[in-house]
Amino acid sequence: MTEETAAQAPGGGAAAAGPEGEGAAARAGAPAGGTPATTGTGASGGSPAGLPGGAPAGTPGGAPADASAGAATAGDREWSLAELAAAYAYPEPAPGAPRPWLRANMVSSLDGAAQHEGRSQPISSAADMRIFGTLRALADVVVVGAETVRQEGYRPARVRADFAGARAAAGQTPVPAIAIVTASLELDFTLPLFTSPTVPTLILTGAAAAPDRVAAAEKAGARVVIAGEGMGVEPARAVQALAGLGHTRLLTEGGPRLLGQLIAAEVLDELCLTVSPMLTAGDAQRIAGGPSVAVPRRFGLVSLLEEDGFLFSRYRRS
Repeated sequence: MTEETAAQAPGGGAAAAGPEGEGAAARAGAPAGGTPATTGTGASGGSPAGLPGGAPAGTPGGAPADASAGAATAGDREWSLAELAAAYAYPEPAPGAPRPWLRANMVSSLDGAAQHEGRSQPISSAADMRIFGTLRALADVVVVGAETVRQEGYRPARVRADFAGARAAAGQTPVPAIAIVTASLELDFTLPLFTSPTVPTLILTGAAAAPDRVAAAEKAGARVVIAGEGMGVEPARAVQALAGLGHTRLLTEGGPRLLGQLIAAEVLDELCLTVSPMLTAGDAQRIAGGPSVAVPRRFGLVSLLEEDGFLFSRYRRS
């Protein structure tokens, strides 16, 4: 698995390979706080969609969801950050060694575009960014492809006072680390992501990565983590390597190439997908790229929220 391309291995797995060229699909370029909350939960398939972590089913304002419509119904008040955090809580770890849980957060237009003119922010919204910030605040680490870092202008995660107490109680660092997936390590180490992060930026790469680039990354303060035998990164090994560092609540923000590799390797546990009520046409990438899997994999709907025509869905591995 690399941030660039991946070859399909026999049986549907992913093998590392390829030159750089991944589109971006994260919303890292926009602010993540101080925006209106989503305002509703909904129904799916004719039955109300409940929320994990103790959040109530129906709408936040207490009105029942319209089950006959099979879609989210707007509520009458703004959700608090605590309610959003409860709704999107990671599964409780089982006794013993915690199992890593990898969720993806992506946005798509109605016609399937993961970006407009190379960035995802134009198809996002204030409520989408509020959920984006909440998902980051819950995670131990944010995994992202190098081309997405370049296109979206990634910066270090910022400390959120609203989540500081919960993160400390959970034994987490003040902010999630950013973990960049890259075969080439062709990154600008003068950017704030390397010069001024609250916690050191991680670089996931292969054992055959260029020694001079590895040295440059380490000199810039990044921690280089080997997660593959060749140039690229192997998805399952990356997940386990992060878990070995104590990062079990994993969040990926893409881009499409990286997400496609994670899907092909069957390491993705959950997808948080924002459906934007916009049409873009053009030839923008979908949220996941690369070779198709041999058999489509089914995920089950966990929750569905709506605000101003934007749908915020959450699916888990069935």
